[in-house]
Amino acid sequence: MKGFSRLVYPYVVWMVIMIVIPMLMIVLYAFTTKGNDVLTFQFTLNNFIRFFKDSIFPNVLYRSLVLAIITTVICIMFGYPAAYFISKLNINKQNMIILLITLPMWINMLVRTYAWRGILNGLPLSGEVKVYIGMVYNFLPFMILQIYTSLSKMDQSLITAASDLGANKWQTFYKVVLPLSLPGVISGITLVFLPAVSSFFIPKLLGGGDYVLIGNLIENYFVSTGDWNFGSAISLIMAIIILISMYITKKLDRDNREVTVK
Repeated sequence: MKGFSRLVYPYVVWMVIMIVIPMLMIVLYAFTTKGNDVLTFQFTLNNFIRFFKDSIFPNVLYRSLVLAIITTVICIMFGYPAAYFISKLNINKQNMIILLITLPMWINMLVRTYAWRGILNGLPLSGEVKVYIGMVYNFLPFMILQIYTSLSKMDQSLITAASDLGANKWQTFYKVVLPLSLPGVISGITLVFLPAVSSFFIPKLLGGGDYVLIGNLIENYFVSTGDWNFGSAISLIMAIIILISMYITKKLDRDNREVTVK
């Protein structure tokens, strides 16, 4: 067993180099002023004060959260019926449709977004609508696959038992199918909301530069203006929001499992 435990070491080293150290650097930059020397750090809260003092930045954050929430809701509205329909097919057709859904995901998301840019450029749509189309297109498969996984693993004898006890199709769905599929819905929400709220190249490519989200601000301050301290502060704020979102979804999933068991 000790020999197998040693196999974990490379992954730990990789996590430290690729995740822990960059996060520590972001925290350090967020709480320091621009132009510090290595040995003379000047700690400050001005980066966070600047973010909340100027109404532009909270408005961009609010817009990003609204876009992510609406994108997630749209993905649930389209993803759940699609996943439910797929789960009712025979296994060969299920595999074929799942392959067709995942096939575009083999192509880089940036390339797919460029393709949608060419499709939508000639249409009389606002930048906001184009961004929503790009968001839903890119993240909808994640919702479908998570819900489909929950539905396909469901014990079909429970549906048969509900029918034998006199429940109609709607009652069976509401009392049996929906509660048992909620873990997939919650997982889908996590996989859609978190990348949607921090996405930057989809609004940049499809919004025509007029639809700025929090991810675009972070990119701008890191790449264009070179203000890494303020960019790190925004990144840290987003990281806290993402952690809170993950905690909420995890708690909802745990509460749902407890209710299902009871």
